[in-house]
Amino acid sequence: MIINSDIIPGAIPKRLIVTIMIFMACTASFMLRVHMSINLLAMVQPTVRGTNHTTINGIATTATTVTSEPLVTLDVTNGSLLLPFNDTQYGDDNDDQVTPLVPDFGPRYDWSQTVQSHILGAYFYGYLLTSLPAGPLAERYGPQRLIGYSFLLSAIVTALFPLFAMVDASAIIAGRFLIGVLSGCVYPTLHNVISRWIPPNEKSKAVACISGGSTFGTVITWPFAGLLTEHLGWVYAFYVPALISALVGIVWFWLVSDSPSEHKTITKEERDFIESSFGDTVSKVKARPPLAKVLTSLPFLALILAHYASFWGLNFFVTQAPKFINEVLGFKLANAGFLSSLPYVARMFSGFLFGYIGDLLRRKQLMSVTSLRKSFTVFSHFLPGAFLIALPFIARDPIVTVSCIVACLGFNGASTITNLVNAQDLAPNFAATLYGLMNFLATTAGFLAPMLVAFFTKEKNTMDEWKYVFLITAGIYILSGIIFTVFGSGKVQKWNEIKEQPAESSPTPTPAVQSVRL
Repeated sequence: MIINSDIIPGAIPKRLIVTIMIFMACTASFMLRVHMSINLLAMVQPTVRGTNHTTINGIATTATTVTSEPLVTLDVTNGSLLLPFNDTQYGDDNDDQVTPLVPDFGPRYDWSQTVQSHILGAYFYGYLLTSLPAGPLAERYGPQRLIGYSFLLSAIVTALFPLFAMVDASAIIAGRFLIGVLSGCVYPTLHNVISRWIPPNEKSKAVACISGGSTFGTVITWPFAGLLTEHLGWVYAFYVPALISALVGIVWFWLVSDSPSEHKTITKEERDFIESSFGDTVSKVKARPPLAKVLTSLPFLALILAHYASFWGLNFFVTQAPKFINEVLGFKLANAGFLSSLPYVARMFSGFLFGYIGDLLRRKQLMSVTSLRKSFTVFSHFLPGAFLIALPFIARDPIVTVSCIVACLGFNGASTITNLVNAQDLAPNFAATLYGLMNFLATTAGFLAPMLVAFFTKEKNTMDEWKYVFLITAGIYILSGIIFTVFGSGKVQKWNEIKEQPAESSPTPTPAVQSVRL
């Protein structure tokens, strides 16, 4: 990633530090996003799973079946904890109330399933609220403060959740909404950081850090939250993520500045190298994006579809793969938890691999940027679609089925050099705004994908019903890939240009910044 000639020997390139901080920011952001689904099960009164009425010696009894696991384990069917109860308990007609033994993880609250769903969903409503304005705010006021304060304020709110729980469930809902509002600023702003700090030939690996950090945050948070809850209590499952969020915010302010020109300790050699790598595609003048031209740009509209398809597949597997592996393929929960993590691990590592390949091809100028973006949709969109089409017909063996899912998301890791980085190509000056709009629309897949599964599986829950879900998802992948291949582009668009304002002392206006065609 680092070219030796552009830095002083022995010095750590500042853009490498910025890239590492991008990875850490995404890891911490996803920790704040997903840890509540684990913590909530330790905060509420457990729900009895089911009762069986039988007769013993002529006396009607009620048998309540509960789990007998001695430790906290992850229920991957809904992303929650399985709490340890006694194996089986009985009561007679005079004792209808069966009370399972519940471990003491801290105070418990009588919140209904509806209230719990509002708690989990509040984050995403807040997230949608700031996804759109975050990009323009970062471009106008700089990314350092927007991201730094987002993590610091999120840390304060997260640390207050035990107090919110004592007040009322509505306080918890409001807190999760606020965390979503703050977190919605992170990802569009990170793309602004990349547009200012990372040379074009190194951007794919930086974007891979966004994808990889998000995946890593998901993979480690569930078991981490479970261990904290089991050994220290659920309050620490809030305090520790709050501490991590605060540390990320502090270190971000310490190590990252808005641009190389504003960094206090960067070498002149590296600053000049970064700035010269952009040519005149990135302007130092702050301006509002030309939204009318953006929303009527065929390359950008094609990018929106490609990005939506990629996020549809990702959100579909995030929310539904554990359910499918457990309920349809019949794997035990412990095995399903492990198998469900494999596709995300595959996607994380393949994202870094494809990012390296993309940067290498750009550096050696073996193909144009447009050809690079379009050709690799074979991996990011067409191959995942092909695996999903084949899955219901060839995957009667559970291991083969899981392998198809792993291959699907693994190849989708190529999105780090297709849809995830293409906004940087089209408009470096407005990359944050573009990604904010893309991310806003793509987030809706998190709601729609589960609704699709529920529609087809409301009567039966077998491979025959899931076949239609897989085929529709495959169609979304392939159709969007075709549209992107036809209308997509890797060239800087004319609407990226920002006209410089004439200086007061100059009698003639400064000419417009011209875009370099890649």
